Amino acid sequence: MDKYVCTVCANVYDPHIGDPESGVLPGTLFENLPTDWTCPVCGSPKNKYRQLSQGEIDKFTQDGFGKYI
Repeated sequence: MDKYVCTVCANVYDPHIGDPESGVLPGTLFENLPTDWTCPVCGSPKNKYRQLSQGEIDKFTQDGFGKYI
């Protein structure tokens, strides 16, 4: 399952984890997040997130996210 990365702050939304602090249960797909859901770190809207595979996330965390976002 792909993860989603905030292009503003590099927070990773992992559907397996959800966003419990915002009431989003584990297993919630990104496309099923509430329309008013925002990044729990910087407050950016959903449209600031980019879908990445685990391999891409591993690479950007190793090399620095700015090269890929």
